[in-house]
Amino acid sequence: DGTFLLEIAGDEAILNLTYLGYRSETVIVNQDNTIVNLQLREDIANLDEVVVTGLASTVKRSNLANSVGFIDGKTLTGTTVQSTMDGALYGKFKGANISANSGAPGGGISIKLRGVTSLTASSQPLFIVDGVYVDNSAIKAGFDIVTKSQAGGSTNVQDDPSNRIADLDPEDIETIEVLKGASAAAIYGSRAGAGVVIITTKRGNSGKTQVRLSQSIGTNFLIRKMGQRSWDAAKVESFFGADQVPVFQATGSLFDYENELYNNPGLMSTSRISISGGNDKTKFFAGGTYKDDAGIVQNTGYEKSSIRLNLDHKVADWIDVGISSNYISSSADRGYFNNDNSGTTLGVSFVGTPSWIDLHSDVDGNFPNNPVASANFLQTATQVTNNENVNRFIMGTNVRARIFYNARNSLNFILRGGIDYYTFGTTAIFPRTLQFQKDGNGTNGASIQGRTTNSNKTYSAFLVHTYSGERGIGFRTQVGLTAADFDQNTIRNSATFLIGTQSNLDQAGSIQIQQNIIDQKDRGFFIQEEFNLQDKILMTAGVRGDKSSNNGDANNLNYYPKGSVAVNLHEFQFWNSSAIDLFKVRVAYGQSGNFPRFGAIFTPLIPTNFAGTTGSVIGSTRGNRALGPEKQTEIEAGFDLGIFNNKVLLDFTVYRKNIDDLVLDVDVPTSSGFSRKWTNVGQINNWGIEAGISAFVLRKENLAWETIANFWLNRATVERLDVPAYNTGAFGATLGTYRIQRGESPTQVGGIGTTGDDDGDGFIKYGDAEPDFQLSWLNYVTYKQFQLSFLFHWKEGGENVNLTTLLSDLFGTSPDFDDKDLDPSGTMSNGDFRLNALGVTAAPWIEDAGYLRLREVGLFYNIPRAKLSEIFDLRLGVTGRNLWLKSNYNSYDPEVSNFGSNAISSAVEVTPFPASRSIHFNVTATF
Repeated sequence: DGTFLLEIAGDEAILNLTYLGYRSETVIVNQDNTIVNLQLREDIANLDEVVVTGLASTVKRSNLANSVGFIDGKTLTGTTVQSTMDGALYGKFKGANISANSGAPGGGISIKLRGVTSLTASSQPLFIVDGVYVDNSAIKAGFDIVTKSQAGGSTNVQDDPSNRIADLDPEDIETIEVLKGASAAAIYGSRAGAGVVIITTKRGNSGKTQVRLSQSIGTNFLIRKMGQRSWDAAKVESFFGADQVPVFQATGSLFDYENELYNNPGLMSTSRISISGGNDKTKFFAGGTYKDDAGIVQNTGYEKSSIRLNLDHKVADWIDVGISSNYISSSADRGYFNNDNSGTTLGVSFVGTPSWIDLHSDVDGNFPNNPVASANFLQTATQVTNNENVNRFIMGTNVRARIFYNARNSLNFILRGGIDYYTFGTTAIFPRTLQFQKDGNGTNGASIQGRTTNSNKTYSAFLVHTYSGERGIGFRTQVGLTAADFDQNTIRNSATFLIGTQSNLDQAGSIQIQQNIIDQKDRGFFIQEEFNLQDKILMTAGVRGDKSSNNGDANNLNYYPKGSVAVNLHEFQFWNSSAIDLFKVRVAYGQSGNFPRFGAIFTPLIPTNFAGTTGSVIGSTRGNRALGPEKQTEIEAGFDLGIFNNKVLLDFTVYRKNIDDLVLDVDVPTSSGFSRKWTNVGQINNWGIEAGISAFVLRKENLAWETIANFWLNRATVERLDVPAYNTGAFGATLGTYRIQRGESPTQVGGIGTTGDDDGDGFIKYGDAEPDFQLSWLNYVTYKQFQLSFLFHWKEGGENVNLTTLLSDLFGTSPDFDDKDLDPSGTMSNGDFRLNALGVTAAPWIEDAGYLRLREVGLFYNIPRAKLSEIFDLRLGVTGRNLWLKSNYNSYDPEVSNFGSNAISSAVEVTPFPASRSIHFNVTATF
């Protein structure tokens, strides 16, 4: 019933009452005021929650000097079941451009925080889970020997791999903090150039043991159908020759192959149990999840088991120990998609096949050859294996010892250690029975099997001194040492010319082996000082020093300073506004970096065989022992405003950051004996705006409406480039490509053309992959025991290179081929109009990829335990994800990336695995 009794020493005391999610209240009690009736007010902005400001300290959000993205468990998973943790981030914080690499089960997304931060390094932020640096690699399966996707010389990964951050169970997560720029992430030094995502998992609390059981059952289906072209004899003869006209006439019907291939609704199931509790000495949290999601393409799906155990124990009054542990086992069947120069992937062979060709199997399961394409995609979907499997263990330990404590001072020693270890297996099998593998085609069967072992080890030690002076003056000093070792070993075996129906590696006529080892060691230190004057003025200054085996000089320290000031004007005595409850102005500065990619400082040795003798020859890329990290410098400024008793909160931030010493693989004179060299050659500038509003629109006894809206945009420019402008990503200027050019955006998209702004080198800009702006709108509406929540996401602008349309035009199968809304004269069909432009202009393949979508929606009914014999609380709900999409983009979904999470070229489409929408029925019981 909320009553409490406290015994105090002396005649008077000050009570400070706090509760997570509510505003703190302070009251004075004495002999004349012994009974206190107090109702805490809900804090929709989480002003009293703490966020990370140093490696070993936190600060109240109301005193924060940076714009830090904050996502709690309610926002992350409270609306609908999430397939993966990374996919749950869409539209939930400002300053991010998030896109799916494909719709394949098992995840795989690209995250850019505050724009492009490198031309060659990963665009993905650093992920930290309970203090442990976790790996987020995207490791390819290696089936490019079948697709020939790298036949044009591209070295980019095009096998549609997932990201390893997708392994995490979103149901385990308590909070996520996103340090979007260097002013906040500087304390993480040379690994924070792309930002930092700090994940804190759930932990136990003292009190009665709580058991929570939940079950979700759902299904998924194609997010939208494009349709197929209608055919007649004249069209068949035009594209496939006169000999196919009788085949067309004999068929007598058109097959809905789009529905057969892409719209196979399957069962999606998520089972969850968690137990938490403890006492004053020991607290625990245990959680287990089993997920089994079928994909919308035949023989695809994602199965995952995750077990977590977090323990906190007070060894003595002066020492606490915390342990976080997580084991994950998963298997993802991802289908056979993306770029393909052999015409065999499901997407390419589908768009290459008209709907009147009968590709169905006979009663014995034998598939006919596709007479007009390299593969029968129905056979391929049935017989090809493309599996990723993961076994992963993440464990972190935190020891906090109170060395000294009195009324004014405290000194704590903090020791942390963690390991992220996993084995990752890929299996891609193409049996000899496939059309493109039999009768001398392809490689007469292929079995590509890879295994990666990855170990991230992190260690750190800190001293934190806190001084609380008179009149509300406080200082906090922290110093620390950090060490991190990153080891990854990938071995990939490719067996071709398989014997019979065998798939073992040794049952083949040819075997090739590739091995790639990454071994990196980082060491660093940091110092940080924080000053607090009565919560009125808050200042922070610090510096991080890093060295790494990836640098040309492994013992050279690179320094990253930071500084910030926040002023809570509403805390000053002169502030007498009754309408404004919170008004904070803030400014922050910081630097962070990106280490050069592994191996860039060395000249590689290439294995060779000459006249039966094995040996090594010097590679064509020269090592650079002077190579250093890319360095990012950022300054941000903004304000936070709370009105109407903080029922409405607004925040605004503007930032500018420069990325210097960009690392690039550049041409060198061949007279040097080499052709390429990794060098620090350029600078990119990003600036942007982030604004948000959160408000209680309604707050009545039985009705409440909370709304949160976020707006953000980013603009980038290449300020310095020590090499000539060059094209990168995609497939050349004829079809649309990216161009790195001084004075222009690093994500500009263009190509050849007859009209437009020619840069003097035949390149015309047609757009930019960077959106014009983004806006998200999250709502929670509660009426009695009902709760409705929904999230809209609006992405305005941002262009994709859409080569799915090009391929379907080339094969004459585009759904809109016969429409006439592109040709200004109205005479040419859309397909002919686009094909007529091929080789003349790249404009038809560069499309606006903006959209408005309903990301999430959930409707729940809560039954309190008072109505269930005081046994448990029950929550029933129906939820959906990606239920509605409005976009003019001419394909299944505007979120695509043939090249995965590359820094540049992350908006290129080549017949990817289509995205899906899903509906779930949910039940949760809390005992």
